[in-house]
Amino acid sequence: MKVAILSDTHGQLNDQLLARMHGVQHIVHAGDVGSTRVLEALRATTDRVLAVRGNNDVESKWQGALNALEALPEEAMLSLPGGVLQVVHGHRTRSARRRHEELRERFPDARMIVYGHSHRLCLDTARLPWVVNPGAAGRARTFGGASMLMLHVGDGAWRIEVVKSMLGTG
Repeated sequence: MKVAILSDTHGQLNDQLLARMHGVQHIVHAGDVGSTRVLEALRATTDRVLAVRGNNDVESKWQGALNALEALPEEAMLSLPGGVLQVVHGHRTRSARRRHEELRERFPDARMIVYGHSHRLCLDTARLPWVVNPGAAGRARTFGGASMLMLHVGDGAWRIEVVKSMLGTG
């Protein structure tokens, strides 16, 4: 099973990353989606899209699509073979320096915690739960290129693949 994990599209989804999602069973978006256009593109890939609301997913940026915005929860979880994947945007942690510890304390039963917000790709897998940030999958502050993660799940084993776009923008 493959799960595409992305964040911080801010209304612009990188075309190369979208193409890499072909054949995934689930898509997880860790907030700052930015528009229904992004959700529609993801749902054209699979109907199993799990997205949370980020700090920039606000009414003024979703005009005409308030129902879609209001449907985005603050946090969500996805049960997978071998464990639970927990999703938050990450902007509500008190300290960026302690973000991973705060998330681990908040979701101790998860196998992996996905967050966004910082736009910085990060894999903290030294201990459980893993805490990961897929980086930005849009155009805003990509720090060297748009990125996402692909989680490969099989027989209870989980493996994370980093997927980077060769394009600086979508």
